[in-house]
Amino acid sequence: MTIQVDIINPKAAKLLKDLADINLIVLREMPKDKLASTVKSIRKKAEKKPISMEDITKEVEKARTKRYAKQTKKGHTRH
Repeated sequence: MTIQVDIINPKAAKLLKDLADINLIVLREMPKDKLASTVKSIRKKAEKKPISMEDITKEVEKARTKRYAKQTKKGHTRH
C-alpha cells in the first residue's frame, strides 16, 4: 500500500524516520514539480540581486530581436 503524508510537525518526520530505520516502512522523496522548483530558484536569486527595469527591458529587446531575425530569415515579416 502506498500513501502520501504531508508532515506538519517535525516530530512526525522523526517518527517516520525511526519506523524506516527498523524496516517497518520505506520513505521515498517525491519528485519535485520542475516548474515549482524553477520558480523557487528564480525567487531566491531575485532576493539576493533584484533585477532592474532596465535589465528586464534589455532582455525583452534581445528576445524580440532574435524572434524578428528568425521571421525575416524565413521570409516572413510582421505587419
